[in-house]
Amino acid sequence: MPDTLTSSVSDVVELTRALVRCESVTPAEGGALQLLERTLGTLGFRCERMDFTQAGTDDVANLYARIGQGPHEGGKHFCFAGHSDVVPVGDLSSWTIGPFSAELSAGYLFGRGAADMKGAIAAFTEACARFLAKRGGDFGGAISLLITGDEEGPAINGTVKMLKRLADRGETIDACIVGEPTSSRRFGDMMKIGRRGSMTVDLVVRGIQGHVAYPERLDNAVHRLSAIIEALVREPIDKGSTHFQPTSLQFTTVDVGNKATNIAPGTARARFNTRFNDLWTSKTLLAHLQERIERATAAVGGNGTIEYKVEVSGESFYTPPGPLSELVAGAVRDVVGVECELSTTGGTSDARFICSYCPVLEFGLVGETMHKVDEKSAVADLKALARVYETVLDRYFAA
Repeated sequence: MPDTLTSSVSDVVELTRALVRCESVTPAEGGALQLLERTLGTLGFRCERMDFTQAGTDDVANLYARIGQGPHEGGKHFCFAGHSDVVPVGDLSSWTIGPFSAELSAGYLFGRGAADMKGAIAAFTEACARFLAKRGGDFGGAISLLITGDEEGPAINGTVKMLKRLADRGETIDACIVGEPTSSRRFGDMMKIGRRGSMTVDLVVRGIQGHVAYPERLDNAVHRLSAIIEALVREPIDKGSTHFQPTSLQFTTVDVGNKATNIAPGTARARFNTRFNDLWTSKTLLAHLQERIERATAAVGGNGTIEYKVEVSGESFYTPPGPLSELVAGAVRDVVGVECELSTTGGTSDARFICSYCPVLEFGLVGETMHKVDEKSAVADLKALARVYETVLDRYFAA
């Protein structure tokens, strides 16, 4: 295998471009996994499609690829986890470069998924190619890629089910990097060693509809809901913890649907989302919020009722600084000369599932343009990320 890899599809830039050209908007596979399977197959990986279906959800294609010792042969198992699916492009006319054309311009690779996170998948693939060119397939352990097509969607038929299948057959992972675009302002300045939990609550507040001129005959659901909103947002939920910022609660919609000017509504609906730290579980936080709501509604009086629909997309998790974070931070320092901040900020990722199986952190490209129009990654950053991942593999499997 040529050392430069410039003529190979496993070259980080060309592979990123090829992946971006695959229109794999969740839940479509778009050819991305097929391309990756062919590429990894040429490197000697044993590739396995893990496609899942569940009633009421879209069918999802996933790929698991492994090289090195088998699951029962001993040795350390290092996993790279990522997603080939991307978010929709939005208003196509707003893009200055076609979202799936993968064009190069002014030192950047443009296209949906260039940052989040097809670039990281390509970088790890090149890192594996370089590592295997030096060490061969018998390096005393195993390397795998766990790639889902369901991260940007409901995350039901992807990583969580892939991990369960591996566990059911006795296959363990010793360490994992998720290739999310964690860098903030410059490449290498941040990795994620945990994430806040996420809980969405839909409220239906019921009172008694009536004529506004006869307030004694009605129980205005809007007044009751406004008291609830005030009770939930007036005071902070907490002040944060050692490793996490304060819990955030944000209302995302309030709906009444009342077009009349002389009717007080009997029903009002609202939705809020909380991003909570490790001072809470979703269960304890919900109980705390319900206590606030009950006090607020008691102060309003009346006989109104409240209905709750709760969806938890992930609990908070934290991987304490240790060998894995030191390994990645050291690689970043030596490759690009940047000190990597350990952070727990941002949204959720599939690391929330992986943390139950092994130490996990997230490290990847600059995320400033992810999910935006004209998403892009610097070509230099793509190449640097491949070198960082290669250094991680070299040191993890040091002879």
